[in-house]
Amino acid sequence: MKKLSIVLVIAAFLTGCGENAPVQTVDWYKTHELERTAMIAKCKANPGELGTSSNCINAITAANHLTVEKRGYTKHAPINALEGGE
Repeated sequence: MKKLSIVLVIAAFLTGCGENAPVQTVDWYKTHELERTAMIAKCKANPGELGTSSNCINAITAANHLTVEKRGYTKHAPINALEGGE
C-alpha cells in the first residue's frame, strides 16, 4: 500500500510539471502575428506533443480565419435539394 501511495504522489507531481504557458484565444492570435507564426512553427516542429494543445489549435484556427477573411469568403444559405435547389 505504501508503494502505491508513493507512485500516486510521484504521478501527481509529474502531472503538474510541464509548460505553464497561458492559453491565448483565437482573437488574440489574430492580432499578434509574430506570436501566431512562432506558435505555429513550434507546433509543426513537435506535432506529437503540441499538436493538440490549446495554443496550437487556437493559433492555427486564427491563421485559417485570417486566410478565409482575406479571400473574401461569405456565408451562403444552404441549398435544399428536396425543394428543387432553393
